[in-house]
Amino acid sequence: MTNPSSKPVLVEHNNAVSCIRFNRPHMLNSIDSAMASAFLEACEEIVQRKQTRVLMLKGEGRCFMAGLDQQQFIDSPDSVEESVLEPMNKAMRLLGELEVPVLASVHGPVAGAGLSIALACDLVIAAHNSRFNFACLPTGSTSCQLGSSWHLPRLVGLHMAMEIALLNGSFNAQQALNIGLVNRVVPFHQLDCESQCVANRLCQSTTPSLGRLKKLIRQSFGQSLEQQLTDEQQALASSIRTPELREQVIKYKEKNPNLLKQ
Repeated sequence: MTNPSSKPVLVEHNNAVSCIRFNRPHMLNSIDSAMASAFLEACEEIVQRKQTRVLMLKGEGRCFMAGLDQQQFIDSPDSVEESVLEPMNKAMRLLGELEVPVLASVHGPVAGAGLSIALACDLVIAAHNSRFNFACLPTGSTSCQLGSSWHLPRLVGLHMAMEIALLNGSFNAQQALNIGLVNRVVPFHQLDCESQCVANRLCQSTTPSLGRLKKLIRQSFGQSLEQQLTDEQQALASSIRTPELREQVIKYKEKNPNLLKQ
């Protein structure tokens, strides 16, 4: 039987909160063929798990992820596209289509593919010791991967995205917060607690409503206001008809009986 601790990706379920944990700490969680395949399988498992209301992504050891595996580039460069990039891109598409919030809980180096994965998440909580770098490899390569060229300018704007990609500089957690790459920065010892608190808060919302909200916000780039208004109307009408939303409204009114009297 395979030792779970030896798997390159661990999947954990805690009631409504699921967690995908990158588990190659001896290699700074860099992505090789085995991890790419395991990550795709993990994402497919989450898609099928109806109980999941929030997905967290974490890294084992002293960092979130340091990028793609350098040794595979050296030993077998021809294998990288088929065995690493293709399954990872499939996994990234699944993450983008998930109807539940995806929360990245990051610390230490967040570089290359690691940064790309964090950019693709709906929320990012960063420990104060996080260090971000766009580089795919330490040689100064600024090749984009896993959707980074799509997500980055949408988060920080065109000029800042160009600076990060072209100058290939490293920046800390506070700088990442200042430019909008992360949502919160906390001391390292508080990272798990803060991430869990955010996940628990997200669990209080109805999953279909959050899924529609995610889709509306993500599709708003490049779409006309007229079409966005139509899509918002349809999404709200669908949400109103769900029994989950009705129950939440009733509970909210019961907890706040004097709301309209203020």
